Amino acid sequence: MMKPNLQLDAKGLSCPMPIVKTKKAIDTLKAGEVLEVQVTDKGALADIPAWAKAGGHIILDHYEEAGVITFLIQKA
Repeated sequence: MMKPNLQLDAKGLSCPMPIVKTKKAIDTLKAGEVLEVQVTDKGALADIPAWAKAGGHIILDHYEEAGVITFLIQKA
């Protein structure tokens, strides 16, 4: 498992806050670094990949465990 450069806990937040917080967090990283985002909002399954694609970022992995969805996003 890849170790992220930064972790973001966006659990319990609903749209659009997971995306807002993800953008703020990824803005602090350098190109190639990895952000781990944990969310509970099911809408993030569509929203975060769409946001990442629009920004040129890469979803390296995503998985769901006990109602928590985790994304690993590499900054473009």
